Amino acid sequence: MRTIATSAAPAAIGPYSQAIVANGFVYTSGQIPINPETGSIDGKTIEEQAERAIKNVGAILEEAGSDFRKVVKTTCFLSDIKDFAAFNAVYEKYFTGKPARSCFQVAALPKNALVEIEAVAVAE
Repeated sequence: MRTIATSAAPAAIGPYSQAIVANGFVYTSGQIPINPETGSIDGKTIEEQAERAIKNVGAILEEAGSDFRKVVKTTCFLSDIKDFAAFNAVYEKYFTGKPARSCFQVAALPKNALVEIEAVAVAE
């Protein structure tokens, strides 16, 4: 097992890692739209926040030796399921391989974020 840490994504705000590589896969922790340079949420809209959260996932994947094309599964959490279509419009620009996915509304996300995304990808 290998722990992944990169300054290009927000540092963990609890007792967990940004990601773990194990058995040929990288498992990312959920990423909310925190700008790693400022420590603040980026964006007010679902589109803006989705872009930042996805970029955080991408930075972690890159550090682990993977990328969006190697993602096999994502889990996406929305604070409001009414944002589903707008979220998908951003998501599909990055996850072009159409990985398996779960996406659902949750009661609340850390720092009042509108979105959180985690991914599982092949690590080669």
